[in-house]
Amino acid sequence: METLSRDLADRIREVFLSGTFIANSNYKAALSLVDWRQATQQIDQLNSIAALTFHINYYLEGILQAFKTGELTILDKFSFDLPPIASASDWNGLREKLFVHAEKFANEIENFEDEQWKKPFFDERYGNYLRNIEGVLEHSYYHLGQIVLLRKLLG
Repeated sequence: METLSRDLADRIREVFLSGTFIANSNYKAALSLVDWRQATQQIDQLNSIAALTFHINYYLEGILQAFKTGELTILDKFSFDLPPIASASDWNGLREKLFVHAEKFANEIENFEDEQWKKPFFDERYGNYLRNIEGVLEHSYYHLGQIVLLRKLLG
């Protein structure tokens, strides 16, 4: 029997690691087609693929930390503070961090009890867990779309 926790964990794995249902792609597939020079290439005022990858990982990593500590400390103003990507190794490291954090995130979600979904997400002003995890999914698909379009623009 499917539970909400299992369903949401599967959706997280789908957008990051292995699915094609919503966007006909996922982060792992899309980013595997991008080398470090393409990842860091700027088009006009748009964020680079590397910046978007860092950004989405920033939130996954920050929420994972909050699951451990009970305190959400990430701030939007730091979510694009990408360290320099100067080599294939730097780029591969950033991608791998995203994939590792995505799997850990899915595993955490999968283990939530049903009652967890209605509880406040660390602070009542953020709403409940369900709203926020669905927000992570929506945010992730939004940026996946940007990455796919940027990759097409870069040729």
